[in-house]
Parts: sequence; C-alpha cells; structure tokens
Amino acid sequence: MRISDLQSKDIVNMHTGKRLGHAGDVDINVETGQVDAIIVGGAAKMMTLFNREQEFVVPWTQIVKIGSDVILVNLYEGDE
Repeated sequence: MRISDLQSKDIVNMHTGKRLGHAGDVDINVETGQVDAIIVGGAAKMMTLFNREQEFVVPWTQIVKIGSDVILVNLYEGDE
C-alpha cells in the first residue's frame, strides 16, 4: 500500500463514530522500515490562528481496520 492510498481514506474513531480527518503523513521507523504511526490533520473546528489544521498522531497499534474508504482507529476521548 502506498502512502497516497492512506491519505485518500477517512479516519474514523470507532468509539465515537467521529470522522477525524485524513492521513497527512506517516511516521516510519528507519531501522525496521515499518510504519509506527499515522499523522492526522484535525477537524475543521480545530483550526488554529493561522488556519492550519491541528495535527495529532495515531499509533499504528491503534489502527483496527483499513478498508477501501475508511481507516478505523481505536482512540478514546483523551487521545484525540
């Protein structure tokens, strides 16, 4: 799978059903070559002073399923 494939999918928290955004980037472990996390842009309501989306990190271990259109993640309210 390519990074661009991940970037086109909606990321949804399976606990709240809330759409979190799209993958903006990935964190890759250079020693193992594995993806450690997906970096997600924040929702529109989280816009900062300079109109940039706030970013947060979703650890790869919190990803439950990658479907054709959606990435389901297992995050609790304090993690978002």
